[in-house]
Amino acid sequence: MGKKIFISTGEISGDLHGSYLIQALLALDPTLEITALGGPRMAQAGAQLIADTGAISSIGIVEALPYILPTLKVQREAKKFLRQNPPDLVVYIDYIGPNIQIGKFIRKLDPAIPGVYYIGPQEWVWNAGTANTSEIIGFTDLILAIFPEEANYYARNGAKRVQFIGNPLVDIVHTTQSREVIRQQMGVPATDPVVVLMPGSRAQEIRQLMPTMFEGARLIQETLPSVHFWVPLSSERFRGAVRQDAEAKGLKIQITQGNNYDILAASDLVISKSGTVNLETAILDIPQLVLYRLSKATAFIARKILKVNIPLISPVNLLEMRAIVPEFVQEDSNPENIAREGLDLLTNQPRRRQMQIDYGHMREKLGAAGVVQRGAHEILNLIK
Repeated sequence: MGKKIFISTGEISGDLHGSYLIQALLALDPTLEITALGGPRMAQAGAQLIADTGAISSIGIVEALPYILPTLKVQREAKKFLRQNPPDLVVYIDYIGPNIQIGKFIRKLDPAIPGVYYIGPQEWVWNAGTANTSEIIGFTDLILAIFPEEANYYARNGAKRVQFIGNPLVDIVHTTQSREVIRQQMGVPATDPVVVLMPGSRAQEIRQLMPTMFEGARLIQETLPSVHFWVPLSSERFRGAVRQDAEAKGLKIQITQGNNYDILAASDLVISKSGTVNLETAILDIPQLVLYRLSKATAFIARKILKVNIPLISPVNLLEMRAIVPEFVQEDSNPENIAREGLDLLTNQPRRRQMQIDYGHMREKLGAAGVVQRGAHEILNLIK
């Protein structure tokens, strides 16, 4: 019998990172028994899923309310499984609220079970020093940091052991076909501008961001009739909503299939929500425009009650702590701003080149290739 590893994560990005980590772990030790809270990519990579957490994630205070009961149900199932099948080690990937609960449970179940945070919650972004930070440090024996400042933050706040291993996207992001081949497959002339629209992977992001993003794209289309818009789907369940909203606005789109990195690399501009896709786009060297929007109720609570003040939100900008890519948050994420900045980024060659130069400086902070393998080695060493 091999060692037992339990991995806990949620959301599409967590499922992506979890799947690559599982592949690396099993390559080093095929006898491992890996169980997980995660998604289909992790199951395909070799984990036994206790529950699929991909459809119950959210961002925001009000937005999270519909997912409380489903999340609690998954937590109960996970805790029951862990009582009956104590693991030799637990790996946590982002997913801050649920993972804090799992981490505290594991510490009570058996304090000797090592805990590793691989891709920690971005407490360092808020520079919070909050109770969340203390709790994360309390149930982890090792934090594998993917950003230099993340490593510094957790070390300053008393983590037992922190190691900067680099960002896994360095290993993950790669294309399989050339720009020319993708454009031929999509029926797009080589000289026509292509904009990729990515409103998000959660239902709430589709509701909050897609109408504004598509209206901004329509304004770009009015000024630049030769433009093509590609929309990669994060889930097939959004296809109907995407089609309906585009048709209602008179926006001509092509819903893409296949490797998203090929699609991104064949474009001239990416307009997306804030998140992992920003780093993926930067690694592929494509200019981008970043949007972020929550419900009005959540925005009010964050600003007026919690006094949240975040100067930068895209991970690309956070790495350099300066505005490499334009960001439009909440009320500023309006169609007029999207169209103005989008058109400029499509036609202003010096600005495009400067953004790509800035990308080069940013990529230096992502670390060298072999990140996932380094993380897997550290995890297995902790078991031994």
